[in-house]
Amino acid sequence: MEYPSTRKEAKDTGAAYYFTGIPCSRGHVALRKVKGVCVECMREDDLTSRTKRAEYFREYNRREEVKDAKNEWYLRNREYVIARAQTRPEEDKRRYRAAWKRNNPDAVAAHTKNRRRKHRNATPPWITNKQKHQMRDMYRVARTLTKVTGTPHVVDHIYPLRSETSCGLHVPWNLRVVTQAENLKKSNSVPDGPGYAFTPDKHN
Repeated sequence: MEYPSTRKEAKDTGAAYYFTGIPCSRGHVALRKVKGVCVECMREDDLTSRTKRAEYFREYNRREEVKDAKNEWYLRNREYVIARAQTRPEEDKRRYRAAWKRNNPDAVAAHTKNRRRKHRNATPPWITNKQKHQMRDMYRVARTLTKVTGTPHVVDHIYPLRSETSCGLHVPWNLRVVTQAENLKKSNSVPDGPGYAFTPDKHN
């Protein structure tokens, strides 16, 4: 595509850009807008501005008072946050999770360590190797369903490992594979209806 060679020509013809072939003050040989601004300079300025803005908010979000305020807001609006998250396209959810993990490696490591510790503390010493294999199989099923369907699946503790009313065990008969959305909605609530008895002889 050919562009006008002068700003005046661009104005006279109604063109949005022109190209002189002469370097701008920063040395760019690039298109210029009718206002006279080099588009490459605009791109660099925009990138610098976005970087500074990202750095500012990164530092801002590290403040303890900001973290406390965000946590309080989330607790007040938890149902709204979950409902809104469920309406996002799966591809957007995957990109967001991947980006968050890349940007928060320490938090991911701490979360993984904490989850493993909770599982270890909630696993009774009398559980058999067969039952341990059954639990590992459930986690494999969750990963497979996530990969095949594109919908995140997780392993849920029917009775949460920690809640206000009960502490479940990390055993096969207290596990089930559900979608991540269902798990988030359930949170750490306990099942409705009759009490759930941990009876290993029924599940061997």
